[in-house]
Amino acid sequence: MTDWLGPDEWRAVELSLRVSLVATLCSLPLGILVAHALARWRFPGKAVLNGIVHLPLILPPVVTGYVLLMTFGRRGWVGQALDEWFGVVFAFRWTGAALAAGVMAFPLMVRAIRLSIEAVDPRLEQAAATLGAGRAWVFLTVTLPLILPGVVAGAILAFAKAMGEFGATITFVSNIPGQTQTLPSAIYSFLQVPGGDAAALRLVAVSVAVAVLALALSEWLGRFVAGRIGQR
Repeated sequence: MTDWLGPDEWRAVELSLRVSLVATLCSLPLGILVAHALARWRFPGKAVLNGIVHLPLILPPVVTGYVLLMTFGRRGWVGQALDEWFGVVFAFRWTGAALAAGVMAFPLMVRAIRLSIEAVDPRLEQAAATLGAGRAWVFLTVTLPLILPGVVAGAILAFAKAMGEFGATITFVSNIPGQTQTLPSAIYSFLQVPGGDAAALRLVAVSVAVAVLALALSEWLGRFVAGRIGQR
């Protein structure tokens, strides 16, 4: 692939893979928690939480990127505190691209995991609770093994979504080659210059290949995990 792609193209592919992987892994624990809360818990404001989780799917990505910039930028109320107290900066960094990609992919992850949790018979969890197991132990020993196919599917779906994120990312971290220029941003840049069609087409082919592989891997892992669980 290094011979087929130029240095700038390869850097965009490498950065996109890193951004998508970090976005998926960092958001997965929170995604499982939120999905479990929406599927099983009863609390005031549950509808509000559900709306907030799915808001990135409804809002234009540019609006989401602008909200991230106003919140996590150097002058944002969260970004300024992170910079002053911990030296952490998201705006115009690859970590900011991971944050934007994670936010945009989060609703898809939560939805896949939530559907898996809702498919689990609550009586199984109740039976474990009657035997003296606490909520956390019931989730770890009963619920989590049963929803693993959904967790895997949600994680891979989020990864694929993060790979294709453009609007929120370019608004929040701009389009800096080698630093924040992911695959979609690189394709956009190549299409703006004369003679860049060939490079853009190569990156489009890479994007399609990654998306197809992610979907195929999701199907295979889901069936594999479901088969292993069924053998127990």
